Amino acid sequence: MDTADLGLPVDVPSTALFTDQYELTMLRAALEAGTAERRSVFEVFTRRLPNGRRYGVVGGTGRVLDAVENFRFDAGVLDFLREREIADGETLEWLAGYRFSGDIWGYPEGEVYFPGSPIMRVEGTFAECVLLETVILSILNHDSAIAAAASRMSSAAGDRPLIEMGARRTHELAAVAASRAAYVGGFATTSDLAAGFRYGIPTVGTSAHAFTLLHDSERDAFQAQVNTLGRGTTLLVDTYDVAEAVRTAVEVAGTGLGAVRIDSGDLLLVAHRVRQQLDELGATDTKIIVTSDLDEYAIASLAVAPVDAYGVGTQLVTGSGHPTSSMVYKLVARAESAEPNAPLVPVAKKSTGGKTSVGGRKWAARRLDAYGVAEAEVIGTGPVPADLADRQLLVELVKGGEVVAREPLDAARDRHAAARAGLPMSATQLSRGEPVIPTEYAHGASGS
Repeated sequence: MDTADLGLPVDVPSTALFTDQYELTMLRAALEAGTAERRSVFEVFTRRLPNGRRYGVVGGTGRVLDAVENFRFDAGVLDFLREREIADGETLEWLAGYRFSGDIWGYPEGEVYFPGSPIMRVEGTFAECVLLETVILSILNHDSAIAAAASRMSSAAGDRPLIEMGARRTHELAAVAASRAAYVGGFATTSDLAAGFRYGIPTVGTSAHAFTLLHDSERDAFQAQVNTLGRGTTLLVDTYDVAEAVRTAVEVAGTGLGAVRIDSGDLLLVAHRVRQQLDELGATDTKIIVTSDLDEYAIASLAVAPVDAYGVGTQLVTGSGHPTSSMVYKLVARAESAEPNAPLVPVAKKSTGGKTSVGGRKWAARRLDAYGVAEAEVIGTGPVPADLADRQLLVELVKGGEVVAREPLDAARDRHAAARAGLPMSATQLSRGEPVIPTEYAHGASGS
């Protein structure tokens, strides 16, 4: 069963009010001016990556498709807009029948991106496209930031699995989206049951310090947990004295104890001591899981430690210092009139201070070197060069208002692993640097 089809209380019935008011006032004025039906092309891109990052990760595409499908103005929403005098009668009538009927192309979820990459392209009338700006940016900016942080962490972790456990550190709905994005970025499991239910992500969890403190002794707590969950459970061993807890854990569960978790202290030192102690007690297959405010740098520092898995919370769900991807949604082309066959003309605002945009409906392709490694992100307008025709990055997501590119979440996860592996080796360095490949513009497109 596809759990995404079930619907959940954590989902809102309509995404129509995930909208800034100016989108509705622009619609109202465009309807009045007779320009609302002009064919238009909007693109999502970022002008720069977060400081020092080598690549970005596209996250949230599947959620965007859900949001576009659920973008409906029901009676209650229309009453709200009428009472606030945000929309007049003509606008309300138009909104009542709103259904996006255009096309959406984009980088598939899990793909990597760079400055200027046309991550998503939305085409239709100005009226139907302009309304989607905020909800699309809200999803892509958040999910891509989490996916990028997750990617850096999973790269630092190597073959050791990562557990997402940040639900208590963010908004309850954002936590579900963060779990999803983290899975795309390489995390193996989540502690968040809503994410497991909604997206089928494997869930894990055993006990907190409160469970140990509840009991008269640590032994009683361990015994109760093993009696209930079995010897393969994970026992938390840093409530009191770690060495004593490890000894008690093995006495209670035997050498078949599944794992111990360390949540405080000098993790590198403690992990070595715990591994030695477990081995001396005969629990050579018992794994060590570490938590405690980890980020990609802390994970990398534990590469030489005898650690089997990491649990990450706060730093993951806040994008490890970069909670947004700074994506924008800009009109890049529009028709000369409302006639269906009116030609498109490129448009872009003139600006200084790093906010320059590039006009025109764009394609994107990734050029590879002789070894099959990415060497440039090529962006252009007009015909695609023959040597790049099979390297194009945008795929059709919505056609004529109908979603055509739904896929299992594991497909996005696998795609990301492949995309990251196709970048130069320096992409996974944690030291600050420029984007790992340059962005090049072709066919008259130029960027700054």
